[in-house]
Amino acid sequence: MKKVLVLQHGDLGACDWSAFGGLVSAPSGKSVLRVPVSDDFELTDGMRAALIAQQIDGAVLPDVAFADLGLIVSDMDSTLITIECVDEIAAGVGLKDEVAKITEQSMRGELDFEQSLRKRVALLSGLDERVLEEVYENVLQLSPGAEFLLEACKRNDVKFMLVSGGFTFFTERLQRRLGLDFHFANVLEVENGKLTGRLKGRIIDAQAKADLLREYRERLGLAPWQVVAMGDGANDIPMIREAGFGIAYRAKPKTEANADACVRFGGLERIRGWFA
Repeated sequence: MKKVLVLQHGDLGACDWSAFGGLVSAPSGKSVLRVPVSDDFELTDGMRAALIAQQIDGAVLPDVAFADLGLIVSDMDSTLITIECVDEIAAGVGLKDEVAKITEQSMRGELDFEQSLRKRVALLSGLDERVLEEVYENVLQLSPGAEFLLEACKRNDVKFMLVSGGFTFFTERLQRRLGLDFHFANVLEVENGKLTGRLKGRIIDAQAKADLLREYRERLGLAPWQVVAMGDGANDIPMIREAGFGIAYRAKPKTEANADACVRFGGLERIRGWFA
């Protein structure tokens, strides 16, 4: 496949392209630019610095049309939605700060994901299940550009799978609301309307995410390059590496280091923008 330099910004025509030595020019108002480059082209340190300084998302990628993709696999918390659900649930027992600290360490890859998840869920023991509904109705918000991306998927028959280390309480509702094709997450145990502090069934951790991507790629008869994975945390790295296109979305440094492209400054509409 041929390679392209893809650049995304609110107004590329207003940006300074001097670091690119005449390679790039953009008309005023243009938000996505695709520049054909040689197979051995790489961004220099100076180019990368210029992109970051001007809040431009840029990457060198194979030249692939969005319509030729078959599956996008997405993390939920801090990717498809703006919040970490477990942190917001913990607010119901006055433990948001404590739980959020564990979440942050886990997402940076400093703690084992399953152990940290079980530890956080245990702190929720005794919480009324209605708190989850309150989080969904009053706190949860889609990330900017989410609906644009999902509409593009539907128009182009690209399947969308939500795979989360969070909870099915939220993924099920998002599937119904947004028309997602598939969803997988962890199941909170509830007895008599109260959280028990335990999980039921299979744990969706980093390896499970990668395994599900591989399973559905094979079920759908797709080539690796037809699959995109996107996420923000360390537990998304295996699926990002397994995908043909791995995209870090407003992600931790370790996740960015394993991705083919990073969205640092825009919304989820830029996932669509990476492709022709």
